[in-house]
Amino acid sequence: MELPHLYIAILLLNIFELSSGIIYNKGDMEKHFVCASQRIPQKNEIIKLYLSSDDLKIHCFLQSESEHAVQKFLAVFTSGGLAPSLGITNSTYTGIFHFNLTLFSDRAYWLIKIPRENITKNTDIAAVEEWYVRITLQQGLNIYTTEGTLLDKVREPILQWNLGAKMTKNSISVVSQYAVDLKVAKCPCANDVALLGFVLNETYNGIYIGLSFSGFWNYDDTTWYNLTDMVYSQLGEEHTKLSVVDMVLTNHFLVLLTSLGLFVSEDLRYPSSSALTVCELLLNTFLLQKYNSVNNLKTPRKTTTASVTNLKNNKPGLRPKFPLFVFPPSFSPVGMVFHPRSHFLYAYGNQVWLSVDGGNTFERLADLRDDIIKNTYHSFYTSDITFVSQSGHVYSTKAGLRRYNKIGSISDNIFTLYYDHMGYIHKLTPDRFESGGSFVAFGNSKGIFRQAPDIGFETALAPQFISPKEMIFSAYVPLNESQQTIHTKQFSSIHMGKVIYSRKTGTAYIKKVLQHNTPEGFLSSIITEVIDPFGMEEENESSCLSSSLSITQAGNATYKLTLQSQTPGTISSFQDLDVEKTVVIPGYSSFLIISVLDDKNVVAIATRPTTALNNMTFPRDSWFLYNLGHKNGRMWKIYAKPCNYWFQQRDTSLSLGVLKHIDLGKSYTVEVKVIPNTKGIQILEIPLLTVIAGNPHLLEVKAEGIFDKTDSYLVKISAASYALHQGSTSLALVVWGASTECFVTTVMLRLKTSCSNLKSMHHIWHEHIPLEDWISGIHKDRHGFNRIKTLPVNYRPPSKMGIAIPLTDHFYHADPSKPIPRNLFPKSKKFGKFKQCANASTREECNCTNDQKSSDAIAFSDCKEKVPRFKFPITQYPISLQISSEDGRIPVDMPYLLTVTEVNNRENWKLEHSVPENVKKLKDYLEPRLHAPVYNPIGLNLSIKGSELFHFRVSVVPGVSSCNLVEEFQIYVDEVPLPFPGHTLIAVATAVVLGGLIFVTFIFQIRNIHLDEMCRNCMTTNKENISNIINRLPNR
Repeated sequence: MELPHLYIAILLLNIFELSSGIIYNKGDMEKHFVCASQRIPQKNEIIKLYLSSDDLKIHCFLQSESEHAVQKFLAVFTSGGLAPSLGITNSTYTGIFHFNLTLFSDRAYWLIKIPRENITKNTDIAAVEEWYVRITLQQGLNIYTTEGTLLDKVREPILQWNLGAKMTKNSISVVSQYAVDLKVAKCPCANDVALLGFVLNETYNGIYIGLSFSGFWNYDDTTWYNLTDMVYSQLGEEHTKLSVVDMVLTNHFLVLLTSLGLFVSEDLRYPSSSALTVCELLLNTFLLQKYNSVNNLKTPRKTTTASVTNLKNNKPGLRPKFPLFVFPPSFSPVGMVFHPRSHFLYAYGNQVWLSVDGGNTFERLADLRDDIIKNTYHSFYTSDITFVSQSGHVYSTKAGLRRYNKIGSISDNIFTLYYDHMGYIHKLTPDRFESGGSFVAFGNSKGIFRQAPDIGFETALAPQFISPKEMIFSAYVPLNESQQTIHTKQFSSIHMGKVIYSRKTGTAYIKKVLQHNTPEGFLSSIITEVIDPFGMEEENESSCLSSSLSITQAGNATYKLTLQSQTPGTISSFQDLDVEKTVVIPGYSSFLIISVLDDKNVVAIATRPTTALNNMTFPRDSWFLYNLGHKNGRMWKIYAKPCNYWFQQRDTSLSLGVLKHIDLGKSYTVEVKVIPNTKGIQILEIPLLTVIAGNPHLLEVKAEGIFDKTDSYLVKISAASYALHQGSTSLALVVWGASTECFVTTVMLRLKTSCSNLKSMHHIWHEHIPLEDWISGIHKDRHGFNRIKTLPVNYRPPSKMGIAIPLTDHFYHADPSKPIPRNLFPKSKKFGKFKQCANASTREECNCTNDQKSSDAIAFSDCKEKVPRFKFPITQYPISLQISSEDGRIPVDMPYLLTVTEVNNRENWKLEHSVPENVKKLKDYLEPRLHAPVYNPIGLNLSIKGSELFHFRVSVVPGVSSCNLVEEFQIYVDEVPLPFPGHTLIAVATAVVLGGLIFVTFIFQIRNIHLDEMCRNCMTTNKENISNIINRLPNR
C-alpha cells in the first residue's frame, strides 16, 4: 500500500477517536511513542519525564521495527502539517503543547522545549500532584496515543533531603539476605516517589531504606540509605535488634515505626544541608490506631461488627454515625481499608466485604473459606485493588465493582506489591524488581502473572437449555463427597461475570450464580448467556446416539436410561467414556450419566427432577449428548471475561481522577458514554452506569441516561451546591457490568464544596498597557498623556488634612535607605510602617519580586513602583470585574453584591450604581449588618475629585460564595488644576488700595501739603490761561 493511501486508511480506522472525548478499554494500550526529558530515549522505554528548574526538553520518536519505514511514514504526516502534541494534566490542571513540525536534526525525532513557568510558576518545596502526560500524533485525533508521567523534582519534599549514609550495591545485597519482609511508603501526591524498607530478622540490625522517584522500575535506579545511626542518636543508649516495622510517607513528614520505637522526621518542606533527623514519639498511640485494633472491626465473642463514629477533637465520638453492622459468624477479620480517594471501604480476612456507603452496610464480595487475605494493594488511577492471601494466591477487582478474579499466585517467600502513579503493578523482592509494564499489558497484571489461571474446579457440569440463547450449568457433587471438600465442587461468587469455555466448542457468559440444596447431586449452578453454541457429541464419538432412549425412575434422584435400537444392524451402546456426559432433551430435565450398568443401560441423575418424565421414550435425534465432564481431563474452563465495555470521557481535558471545587449556588456537569463491546450478547435497556455519592447530603446529584441507536449509554451527571456547608465527597461512576479485565471500570470524581485555589476576582482596566511599557514606565495615549505614574520613593497618599500631612501606615515604593517625604508634621510622623521592607536597610534587601512590584495588594505596597495614571477629574469611570477560575472567566454579576473601601481612608470619591427593587431589599438587609455601603456590580461607576493616589479594595459580601473574593486596584489622579483665587485676590487688592491711600495721606500731612488749596490754585490758573487765549484770538 502506498503511503498516502496508508495515511487515509489510518484516519478511517480511527474514525471513532475523531469524535470528542477519550475512549478507554479499546484493547490493550500499546506504546507507540518513546520519550525522555533528560537524554535521548531508548526503545521500549516507559515515558517518565522530570521537570527541573530549567526548561523542559523532551525528545520523542515513534518506535517501529524499521527506522526507514518510520521516516517515510512520518514524512507523509509532517508534509500534511501534522506533528505530535503533548497534553499535561492532573486533577486540577490541563495544558496542551505542540512539537515542532520538522523532525530534529533530520532524524526520526521530535523535540519540544517548554519553559518551566508555562507549566508552573511555583518553585517552593511542597507536595504537589504528579502530572500525567498524553502524547498523540495529532491533537484531537488520538492517533498513536501514548501515556506517561511528569514529576516536578524541584518541589517534591523527600527528594530535597539527604536521608542518611548512601549504601553501595554490595552492602545492600548483604543486608537483603536478612530481610523477612518489605514495607513500601508512597508519596500521597506522586506515587512514583516511594520508599522501600527492609524488615530484618533478629540476626541483623539496622534501618535500611531505598528511595525511588521513577516507580521502582529498575533495581539499580534505587538509591539506598542507612538510617541506623540517625535512629540510634535519638535513643541515647545502646540497643540492639533495630529494624523497620512499618513506615508512612505523608506530604510533610516521614513516620518510621521501628522495633525500638516510633520516630517522626522534621518537616520535609524545609530541607537543610545536613542529613534528615527524626525525633522519638510515644509508641502506644500509633499501635493503638494501627495494630492493637483492627480498624473499628470489633470481634467480641466471635461476633464481628463494624462501627462508624465521627471524630471530635481527634477522638472518636460516643454516638455511632450508623447502626452497628454485624458480619456473619463465618467471617474472621484481618483488617479494613478505604480505597484511596474514595468512600469504598473493604473489610478483609477469610472473606472480603465491600461497603459503598462508608461503612453503613456491607455486602460479601468473596469467600476464601480456609485461606486468608493478609495484604491489599491499591491504585487510585486505574482503580485496581489487589488482594494477596496467606497461601500466595492473588486476586484482583476494581473499586466499587461487585466481582473479582484470580490473577495468579506468588511463590516468593519475601515480596510486596506496589502500584506506581500510572497504575503499573510491580513485584518487589529484596534483590530484584518485576514490573507489569509490558506494552501489551498496560493497566493489568499480565506483566507479572502472565495469563490468568483457569478458575474452574474438578467436577462435571450438566447443561440444560432455558432458551435458545440461555443455558444453565449445574455442578455435580457426588453423594459420598466429604463435607470438608463439598465447596471445592461448587460455583461461587468468583465465577460471577466470567466466561465458561468448552474444550470442544462453545462459550457462554455467566450472568448469575445460584447456591441451593436440591436436587441431590447439584448444589450450585450458573445461568449463562450463550455467546458461541456448545458442541454436541457425534455418533462417531458416542454410538449410543444412534438409538432411541427410554427413561425410567430408579430412585429419589436417579434414573435408568435404556437404549432401544431403531435400525437393525446398527451398533449402539453405552461406554465407560460416556460417564459424566449429559443427556439433554429440549423442554425437559437434563440427565448426567454417573455410571454404566451395561452397554444398554446407565444410571443418571436429573438436573430438574420436577421436569423429568418417567417411563418415556425419546426417538433418535430428539435427544443430545454433551461432554462437560472431568473424568478423562476436564472438558471445560472458566476465565475472566474480555473487556466488554468502552468508556468514553467527553471532556478531553479531564484526567481519570478529577478534582473539582463547586462554589455555593454553582454546579458541575460531566458527560460520559458507555459503549458495549460484546459479541452475541443481548443488550437490555438497563442503565449501564451506577453513580454513587460518598456523602449524599453534601451535594444535590442528578444523573440522566439514555440509550442511543447503537446501544451506547450516554449519561449526564450534575452535582450542585445549594447549602452554605463546606466539605468534600467522592462521586463514583461504576460500569457495574464491566469485566475486571477492563482498564477503566470506575471513574472517581472528587468534589469539594469549598473555594478553589484557582478562583479569584480581578479588576479589568479598559485600556490595556503592555508589559514592556510597565517596565519602561511610559505609555502615552493618543493625546500624548503618559498613563503610567512612577511613585516617589517612600510615598504616602494625602489625607483629608492636606497633601503635606499623610495619615496612613502604608508606604509605596519603599526604600529604607532614603528619607521619608511629607514627614514634617507630628501627626505624619506617627504613621507609616514598612511591611516587606521591615528590618531591611536598602530596597534590595526587601527582596521584592516582579509579581509583588506589579501587585495591587496592600500587603505588597512596599514593592509597588508604578500605578495607572488618570487626568483630573475622573467622572463615571466604569468598574469592570471578572471572576476567574479553572472553568474560565465570567463577569461579576448578581448575586455578587460588593462593598468598596479606600484603604488609606481617603475621601473625595463617589460610587454610583443601579438599585432595582431586589437589590434595594438586599442592601437594606446587609448594610446594617456589614456596617458598610453595599453596591450592585452591574452599572458600577466611580467618580474622583481628589488628587494623587487612591487605593480601592472591592469585596464580595459574605454568604454568596465559599470564597473570600477580594480585589484591589489603584488610580493616580494627576494634573489637578489650581482652584480659582477670586476671594483672595479681591481681599488683597482692597488691602493694597486702602493701605496706599492711607500712606499717601500720611506723607501729605508730613510735608504740609494741602490738596484742597492745590486744587483751587490749579483751577484759578487754568481760568486765567483760558482768558488770555480767548483774548488773543482775532475778531471774525
